[in-house]
Amino acid sequence: MKYKTIVGLEIHVELSTETKAFCSCKNTFGDEPNTNVCPVCLALPGGMPVLNRNVINYTVMAGTAFNCKINNKSKFDRKNYFYPDLTKGFQITQNDEPICTDGYLEIDTDEGKKKIGLFQIQMEEDTAKSLHTEENETLMDYNRCGVPLIEIVTKPDISSGKEARQFLEKLKSTLRFLDISDCKMEEGSLRCDVNVNVKNMETGEKTSITEVKNLNSFRGVEKAIDFEVDRHIKLLENNEDEIKTTRRWDDAKNETVLMRVKYTANDYRFAPEGDLPIIHITDEEIKEIVDKMPELPSQMIERFVDEYKITEEDASVLTSSRELANFFEELAKDFKDYTLLSNWIQTEILRRVEITDDVEFKLPFENKEFIELLNSIKSEKISNNAGKKVLREMFETGDGAQEIIERLGLVQMTDHSAIEKIVDEVLDENEQSIIDFKEGKDRALGFLVGQVMKKSRGKANPKIANEMIVKKINER
Repeated sequence: MKYKTIVGLEIHVELSTETKAFCSCKNTFGDEPNTNVCPVCLALPGGMPVLNRNVINYTVMAGTAFNCKINNKSKFDRKNYFYPDLTKGFQITQNDEPICTDGYLEIDTDEGKKKIGLFQIQMEEDTAKSLHTEENETLMDYNRCGVPLIEIVTKPDISSGKEARQFLEKLKSTLRFLDISDCKMEEGSLRCDVNVNVKNMETGEKTSITEVKNLNSFRGVEKAIDFEVDRHIKLLENNEDEIKTTRRWDDAKNETVLMRVKYTANDYRFAPEGDLPIIHITDEEIKEIVDKMPELPSQMIERFVDEYKITEEDASVLTSSRELANFFEELAKDFKDYTLLSNWIQTEILRRVEITDDVEFKLPFENKEFIELLNSIKSEKISNNAGKKVLREMFETGDGAQEIIERLGLVQMTDHSAIEKIVDEVLDENEQSIIDFKEGKDRALGFLVGQVMKKSRGKANPKIANEMIVKKINER
């Protein structure tokens, strides 16, 4: 490999606390602009910040889930900059003494498992939201100002756009399982900036880092990285120098667009936050928080494999979202063939129903009707293919499984004498297929079973038909 891709991510995640980070204003999305504000949010004279304890609790949970060291002592800092989105003229954040450091998140790559290191997870406040009008005006909504954030800073361990997307998907899933953020990128509760450059492994030459902003989807992150990698390789091949730049992703053009050139490093003049005390958290307090944490995806996968005796691959799919996992477990209370249940959810349900992270996963009919369908398949009352027809009708009409089975006449033929009669007819009509089967051509058996199913209008039990055909051929 001549070129090495070097990618680091900066991820901002809004925490789902009831109130903001340093005041008692509501932390809700979509309210009328500038209604969830107070002297603290707006930096009015006399407004003093008081830390929301749940911000610490949620951050410790995230740090634990991502294998970080939870520091007993941390502090807040002021990140000074002038912009209308922060009326104070600075952002309350953590700089050199964050609460969580030295973590990692493991992802599955084509080459196997890979650890993506984390420098730190820090607590901070969100800024106000800028709204740009068609009249070329900029309006400020300060409802978001002071909403608690965690910033997750990765090490430059990511080597492709695909790995970045895998990392973000697992990170989002973990945070959703912890129930500390809804992670809705469309609402800005999860935002990601990308830092990317490329190194020539033969010469040691590296390009300057490019920061990419305005990424509103994981797919966008992947595409932006891949685009920048190609662009950086061309820079190296053409011996072109480019100083550090900030670019944005343009979805319409499928390319990054230059925003600004960074001639000097940003100097935010960090200073300790004098209005908030140093944060002290004991090992006992950390343990208390960790003991109350919800089950993580990795833990749930292990439990599903052990408790339901399904494969790790199937367990990974079923735990890909908290809502899907809850749906499976709810059905598993009443249907004990977990493998059959797992297969049907993955192959037939998931291709019909879109799973939304923040909405309870429900079928357009009662769960008991789906269980009734599975029981009909398991008892061989109907065939597997007939079951698919029934499910399609259930989605289209909302009718119950048994009603549809009776209406469509799908009850499977299990009478041996009736099936034997059809088998005899098929064998008499297909002498060549018998010869082919005896010569080891397995496809001949499939053909013969298919002919039986055709003659029975799909009602014959295929297992019985298969066994009977083999037996009768061997007797001839």
